Amino acid sequence: MSLIGGIRPPIAILSVLLLSLAGITALTLGKAENVLIPKAVLTSQQHFAEDGAVALRASLDESVTDLTRTALLFSEGKPVSADAVLDKTSSVYQKWSGTAVIEIKSGKLLAARGETVPLTVIDRTKLSGEDGLAPRLVRLRNGQTRLLALALLSWEGRPQQLLIASSNLKVPGVRLGSGRAIGVVDSTGTILSSDGALDAEGAQHQLKTFATTAAKKARQNPLSAKEPGSGGYAGVSGALTGGATGDRRTVGGYASLAAAQPGDSTVATGLGLSVVTQVGVTERASQLARPAFGLAAAGALLAIGGLAIALLLGTVQRPLIRLFLESRRLTRGDLARPVTVPRFGEAARIGRALERLRRQLSEEDRPDDTAPAARGGRRLGTRALVAVCAALLLTWSVPLTLLLNRPDSSVHIPAQVVSDQEARTATISDRVRRALNEGHADLSAVAALIGGRTSAHDMTAVLERTIEEHPRYESVYVLGPDGEVLARAGHKPHHATGERPSDQSLEVSGHGGKKPVIRATAPLQGQAGAAVVGEFDIDFVNALLRRPGLGELRVVDSKGQVIAGNSGYRAFQKMPGHLTPLVDGKAIRAEVQRGDEVRVEAVAPMLGGGAAKTLDWSVVSWQPASRLEIPAYTLQNRTVLVGMLGLTAAAACLGWLHIVVVRPLRALADQAEALADGDRRTVLFPRHHDEVGAVVRSLELIRQQLQGQQRGRDGARSLAGRN
Repeated sequence: MSLIGGIRPPIAILSVLLLSLAGITALTLGKAENVLIPKAVLTSQQHFAEDGAVALRASLDESVTDLTRTALLFSEGKPVSADAVLDKTSSVYQKWSGTAVIEIKSGKLLAARGETVPLTVIDRTKLSGEDGLAPRLVRLRNGQTRLLALALLSWEGRPQQLLIASSNLKVPGVRLGSGRAIGVVDSTGTILSSDGALDAEGAQHQLKTFATTAAKKARQNPLSAKEPGSGGYAGVSGALTGGATGDRRTVGGYASLAAAQPGDSTVATGLGLSVVTQVGVTERASQLARPAFGLAAAGALLAIGGLAIALLLGTVQRPLIRLFLESRRLTRGDLARPVTVPRFGEAARIGRALERLRRQLSEEDRPDDTAPAARGGRRLGTRALVAVCAALLLTWSVPLTLLLNRPDSSVHIPAQVVSDQEARTATISDRVRRALNEGHADLSAVAALIGGRTSAHDMTAVLERTIEEHPRYESVYVLGPDGEVLARAGHKPHHATGERPSDQSLEVSGHGGKKPVIRATAPLQGQAGAAVVGEFDIDFVNALLRRPGLGELRVVDSKGQVIAGNSGYRAFQKMPGHLTPLVDGKAIRAEVQRGDEVRVEAVAPMLGGGAAKTLDWSVVSWQPASRLEIPAYTLQNRTVLVGMLGLTAAAACLGWLHIVVVRPLRALADQAEALADGDRRTVLFPRHHDEVGAVVRSLELIRQQLQGQQRGRDGARSLAGRN
């Protein structure tokens, strides 16, 4: 017999699968496990640390890029004093804690702004080396750490100067909320900067412990540090669990600074920094599973599965094997005993046909070609028996898949998860605001340095370099006072001919179109009415919203119209109605919306200064609670998984049985009845080497024997006629 065909393998494998599934059900749904801190809370801490790492990496990279680009723009223009350089730089960018310009040859300090820049750590003799101008971390006397960015100022006929900017390492724009602390850690586990709730007893010690652990884990390769197929954050990240005081336990997250794309590197990622967060949460016992339910479900599967297997063995397998043996007996010439005829289905039809063939072989009966013998009833076939088995297994699988262990609208959502949804939404909102402000600041720097007498060719060169260094823009161009485009780079501008530069720093147009046009305008110095205009790439804004663990995010304007989102949306469509009351408050908040679907929702208006303040935008996020890894939904997911496994096992094995046994058996029944009715011309070919194929081979031998009998009778009649 074939190893994969026949009646035995499908039924045997189905039996093994049902037994295994019963064990899985008992262990999965019946294991008592008290969850004090839901996994959703720990995962949220990991994502919070990742948000901080993303914000810090973007801030440091932007700081270094802006300083280098500013120095290059100054170097390409006419020589200016060091004070003018710092004044213009400070008026455009307010990101550096201190700036300074020194003469490289003599080391003389030419100008300084803000806090004192530690110039003594700079070795001027090594600036011409390969990494001479690379940013570096510097420890100040007060214990704080600064990032020093360096850039050259070069004019023909003048000594080279060094533009230096000092940046702190605080994570920008992260809303900590109450009870949370955050720190920036170097590769040795030393905390370089910290912020938040560190006054509580043991808080600083716990943060240091987390920092040491994070530094060790950050040394791993990001690919090997993740579970296969997990994807997500490009760096090393995870959750941490600390000590407990009473019913409060400290949990945290860590994330190494990583580029936006796996495998890429930036200035910030080469510093070996990581971000660590911690917060105290209340431990709440929550029973994840009920032993009685798991044992009852497993017992029900054993009973139902046993009944289905017994039905298949008694009504399909055993009758087919009996037919195989009976057909073999007839081919050997053992015609004395009547054929044992099964009671159901195609097996009964084949058994009756074999009995008629036995009688024909023993010449007790002869077929009448003109009047075939009446066939038995076909009220219950093998296909119906298999369908009954499928229905039995469905009575166990379907309730688990669709009905049982379903949380209602009163399901408990951990308060920390709601708080994190609010804080992370506010962080994303601030990140979008800062990105727009940075974009406007870049244009202001270009406008301050181009001047009114710059040629169109030189303008184009500056604009092309700007759009190459900053992919946030889709198009950058210079508009004259009459609305004429004097120079441009990137895509064709969405600018109406003759439209004068706007007096708004940031504005949105494109209503009624396929996508919003976010336009930043910076007046051009030295030419009244002219301006440098940049149109943001909407995909750049959408990419800022793509953070895991927050669900759906939308940037909406004051009218509730969607400007950007992290998933499919229509430009300027109205925000979903269930979010309208949340946004009307004009404040950062989050809540749990209960109803047919339990959702965690949050809104964060763009607070703070800068050009983006005039937009009056908000970031809204929402996600179904069923996506959260909390006990009630974890139990539901496990229940659905067990039910789906039952459906899969039933569909696979019974479908296999239908293909290799039921369908060939129905064809065999027709062939056997035709042979018994007198069809001696149709040659019977076995298609499979299994029980059904063996019966077909036996019928072919019987057909040949009947043909021999018929030729013998015809020869005897011919001899009698000649005599």
